[in-house]
Amino acid sequence: MVQSCSTETIAKVVREYEGVRRKHTIGEMVRALKIDAPHVVASFGEDAAVIEHNGEALLLAADGIWSKLMEADPYWAGYCSVLVNIHDIAAMGGRPIAMVDIFSISKSTVQELVVKGMHDASAQFGVPIVGGHLHPDAPYSVIDVSILGSARLDSIIYSHTAQEGDCVVAAIDLSGRVHPSCALNWDSVTMKSAAQVRAQIAVLETIGRKHLVTAGKDISNPGIIGTLGMLLEVSGKGAEIDLDLIPKPPLAANNITFELWVRMYPGMGFILTANKAHVAELIRVFHEVGITAKEIGTVNNSRELRIRYDGNETQVFDFVNNGIMHLAEEDIACLPH
Repeated sequence: MVQSCSTETIAKVVREYEGVRRKHTIGEMVRALKIDAPHVVASFGEDAAVIEHNGEALLLAADGIWSKLMEADPYWAGYCSVLVNIHDIAAMGGRPIAMVDIFSISKSTVQELVVKGMHDASAQFGVPIVGGHLHPDAPYSVIDVSILGSARLDSIIYSHTAQEGDCVVAAIDLSGRVHPSCALNWDSVTMKSAAQVRAQIAVLETIGRKHLVTAGKDISNPGIIGTLGMLLEVSGKGAEIDLDLIPKPPLAANNITFELWVRMYPGMGFILTANKAHVAELIRVFHEVGITAKEIGTVNNSRELRIRYDGNETQVFDFVNNGIMHLAEEDIACLPH
């Protein structure tokens, strides 16, 4: 059961969460940077850009780590800089190949911890860091990583292709802990073996090749509901979800409120949409690698995300008037469908 809270409270918490509000400027960036390029199959709005090359797909993504995480725990910031990039490739149904980084350093102690975190994640997931750029005398410490992956063109999982009537599925590894240095991070990876985490990443490639989903994203900084909102926004769709169906660990035992859980970055988590006929198989393949997947709602054409619980229902996002990434109608229309 969801801990005692109203749908209005959850909706407000999600809308006002900084992890969601930080996405508001994306639309402006898309309009300023987007150009036509025939070999680019998909770009803005996806977890990774898709570039056609000799009949195959190259996947290209980049992520910068939130300064709050760097200040709280440089080791975990370094680890996550690798983790989130690998997730971006996996979420597209791809296989990560290699990474490069840009590292700005203000303190040598920070450097050692960040590099150790990056190295440990790289070794655990088997994705090498092969180069980059170093600013050894910066007035601040920032780590940014870019990743290259590959996929079959016919097996890519896009964010913008959810369809009316699809089931919404949340898939999260609940076997973990609240990270000791960051209350908004659920760590389900550092304690796992290399074989376990590599199998979890590889399962998305299997899902893509079996065409079990219509769309998907890794659950990132905006949390479970915010990430679903981003997927719906670029798909030009809406959805209604049941809060009580969202996968969650024992909240009280982990000293977590439900309001906190829906904002947390899970160590391994994905939001997907799928045809009802494929949901049982989708849940099964996730279960095989230790990820709990549940059907939590339905996609519709309303262009809004609504949540329900205990007979009450509330709007979280209105994508026509005030979405997450503030994409205009013409931005969504330019996405390949």
